[in-house]
Amino acid sequence: MAPKGLLARAPAATTAASKAHLSVAPVLGSRVAAPAVRSMVLRAAPALRFSTSAEEEDVDIDGVAYGFMASQALFTALEIGVYDEIAISPGGSLSFEALKSACGVDAWRLETLLTSLVAFKSLKLDRPGGVYSLSPNTARFLVQSSRNYYGDYLKYQIGRQFYGRMESLPKIMATGEAPSYADWFSNPEEADTYTKAQHNGSTATAKVLVRKKLSLAGVGEMLDVGGGSGAFSYVFAAASPELKSTVLELPGVCASAAKIKSEQPQDIQDRVSYVELDATSPSWPVPETHFDLVLMSYISGSVPEFLIEKLYANAHKALKPGGRLVVHDFMVDDSLDGPALAAYWALQHVTVNSAGLGLCPAKISERMGRAGFDLATLKVDEMIHGLTKVMSVTKK
Repeated sequence: MAPKGLLARAPAATTAASKAHLSVAPVLGSRVAAPAVRSMVLRAAPALRFSTSAEEEDVDIDGVAYGFMASQALFTALEIGVYDEIAISPGGSLSFEALKSACGVDAWRLETLLTSLVAFKSLKLDRPGGVYSLSPNTARFLVQSSRNYYGDYLKYQIGRQFYGRMESLPKIMATGEAPSYADWFSNPEEADTYTKAQHNGSTATAKVLVRKKLSLAGVGEMLDVGGGSGAFSYVFAAASPELKSTVLELPGVCASAAKIKSEQPQDIQDRVSYVELDATSPSWPVPETHFDLVLMSYISGSVPEFLIEKLYANAHKALKPGGRLVVHDFMVDDSLDGPALAAYWALQHVTVNSAGLGLCPAKISERMGRAGFDLATLKVDEMIHGLTKVMSVTKK
């Protein structure tokens, strides 16, 4: 049904004939005019739109409001294996009938899903042949055999966990009542799903960080605060044979991470250890002035605002003079107008951290300074384009 007031948004016709018959023009359910008049009126009026377009630098209301449908289409394609089945097929394409058999969905609803995937360009449809193939980005990032695959991260962490959490955002925004990450991860199943999914994304990020952004020269002892699966520690240890890392993590996450650790080479396992701890605790069970590097990846945005400076102060205590604190997280620009994906992630954190802070470099550096770090050594760099930034600072 058309929204009330829709007729008022139709541009006025410019001819006398159209004005005379406008009251009976067939616009979304109004009375039907005579055929000749109807044709004339429809030619005079452009198609109705419910929201403004991106070209006008205004919000695309419908694109935002209906965007969740596209998200679920992508998650569902990952869950039932659409992308992988097309990828392994001869010639890299499959018909609708072949996909019904391959995905185990012998119903027309699968075609409805495929049409959505084509509509937002995740799939391509060869109309004369009636076969579906993968877009370049889909083939690169959403097929398990690709070295750039991060579909598990999207499927498990975003699709199965955070997507559902966002339903509670209106209530949490109004009341501030939300669970903490510690509460959430006290459920072994939730902790396991999160840890496995995060490992997939963090491993790739850690490799880029150590290859292009961060020198490990002189780093013997590292403290990985809230290190999750240990992805950063494993990558760093592999890149630097002298490096040893201690991971501080919640008990539920440590249990999930144990299997991932067991899959690492023995030399890496020997140099990465776990200590069970909620990193927001007032004190950490690690020696002071002992570490060359303290890493906090995705932790600053996951704790209440008043604890961020305390985290950095604890890092300052744990570091040797000249040691570095490295903070990697979802951050918007200091202008607070984007990037959009970083802003969305900060908003998602609200559902499990209602007292948290939307991060940007200026807010983080301010708290680093108050914790005692030398801001003259501060470095800020983009890490994942449009999503995360990495900041490093030295202890005097």
